[in-house]
Amino acid sequence: QVQLVESGGGSVQAGGSLRLSCATSKYTYSRSCMGWFRQAPGKEREGVAGIYTGLYTGGSSTYYGDSVKGRFTVSQDNSKNTVYLQMNSLIPEDTARYYCAADPILPCRYSSIPSFSDWGQGTQVTVSS
Repeated sequence: QVQLVESGGGSVQAGGSLRLSCATSKYTYSRSCMGWFRQAPGKEREGVAGIYTGLYTGGSSTYYGDSVKGRFTVSQDNSKNTVYLQMNSLIPEDTARYYCAADPILPCRYSSIPSFSDWGQGTQVTVSS
């Protein structure tokens, strides 16, 4: 069973920053496409960002949804088997529950939610105006 553990959510004022973390096993971290998704109440889940570490096959990659380009950055820490989502210039529209997910099938299909078979429990991000 793939385990994905998110942390780092919280409440922040508009313009502020938060960093989310997603820890997983070395196996999943090195072989899977890792995605960040979010879902606000009454809205569909959407893809925010993604990263493939490239440790197993080479050829790392990243992905950003249009709504977060230039504000969010996804990164990795190979020593901790953890991927991060640095969120800057937060706006109230970023308020949602954020999920980390893994897709073991290459090539990465970051914008395809059904491709991601394993999901974390999510962490809440609230941005006030």
